[in-house]
Amino acid sequence: MRVRAIPGFGLSIGVALTWVSLIVLVPLLALAVKPWELGVAGVIRSLSEDRVLASLALSFGTAALAGLASLPIGLLLAYAIVRLRFLGRRILDGMVDLPFALPTAVAGIALTALFAPNGWLGAPLQAWFGWKVAFTPAGIVVALVFVALPFIVRTVEPVLRDLGRDAEEAAATLGATRPQALARVVLPALAPALVSGFGLGFARAVGEYGSVIFIAGNMPMVSEIAPLLIVIRLEQFDYAGAAAVGLAMLLLAFAVLLGLSLVQRGLRRGRA
Repeated sequence: MRVRAIPGFGLSIGVALTWVSLIVLVPLLALAVKPWELGVAGVIRSLSEDRVLASLALSFGTAALAGLASLPIGLLLAYAIVRLRFLGRRILDGMVDLPFALPTAVAGIALTALFAPNGWLGAPLQAWFGWKVAFTPAGIVVALVFVALPFIVRTVEPVLRDLGRDAEEAAATLGATRPQALARVVLPALAPALVSGFGLGFARAVGEYGSVIFIAGNMPMVSEIAPLLIVIRLEQFDYAGAAAVGLAMLLLAFAVLLGLSLVQRGLRRGRA
């Protein structure tokens, strides 16, 4: 009689797969089936509208910009939390998780108040540099950086902690300066984690709704994101049209994440 090392493995995996199917696979299947009530021509016509294309481009473009902008900021924050010792470090570490706990609508209202033309940051930016942030695509990027940044920090932080100081100290003994050690020793080791953090932040940002609708302005063809367009179609009882936009977002996000996964695998093989 064969004895399993893990008792109850069959039952456990069955329950796990059933649960995953109910909360993930079944909704995704419904999303994949619903748009085709319009027919192939209807789906193509629904997705080829200028308003839909503009909203998809805005959502994915701003999410990518927010992820890229979060990379250096998140790297610096992770390095400061792990490597440096200073007063208030634990407070900074706790504040990194604030976007996880703060309701997104509250974050959107706060960011709008800060970057509005009469806000604490919006007024000087517009007066001194002529930059208008709130109610423009730039405001969307600001809101998405807010929600994407913690993913970069929390993905890089454990890798940086495991890396230790030995490699940096060895580079210093060989005559490397601190910037050279960071560029040639630390960054290559952190590259897969940075790609992974970017992917998580991008995936979180591309579907963000609550923190964006307040600061975006929601002008069609200018600052209207795809999730808002989905909500608008649902309010118009155009369920198939809303599902078509959702399916397009799902496929585009999956393609981006697949590409990032291949890049991450290549970076790991390069270090092996």
